[in-house]
Amino acid sequence: MKNIRIEIPSLTENIRVVESFIDNAKEKFELDDDIYGNIMIAVTEAVNNAIKHGNRGDARKNVTLALGVEDNLIRFSIRDEGSGFDFHHLPDPTAPENLEKPSGRGIFLMKHLADEVEFRDGGKQVELRFYMN
Repeated sequence: MKNIRIEIPSLTENIRVVESFIDNAKEKFELDDDIYGNIMIAVTEAVNNAIKHGNRGDARKNVTLALGVEDNLIRFSIRDEGSGFDFHHLPDPTAPENLEKPSGRGIFLMKHLADEVEFRDGGKQVELRFYMN
């Protein structure tokens, strides 16, 4: 299994670093365009949530992004230094009362774009798994 890991301060401009990390993974592991698009959106959304909600934009706190590849599976793990959240009771962003809200779609997107989504450590870590052909 191959593992690659980076740590970034909680600044939204560091999303560019995450995008480069994913671009490098696309080349290194020869990901096709379909899975690459899903990974790019889901992982940047997860990192953005970790920066904004987990670490509350505190640049002294880091977000760790790890990638693991084994057989036909690529796994991204995103961890923040925040206090976690209750991932069992999330509002449905497709419910009529939530359609106009500007936030609340990130986890919904992740669950639709990744093959598997797992929250760990009280919501401080999310793992996104994508199956490659």
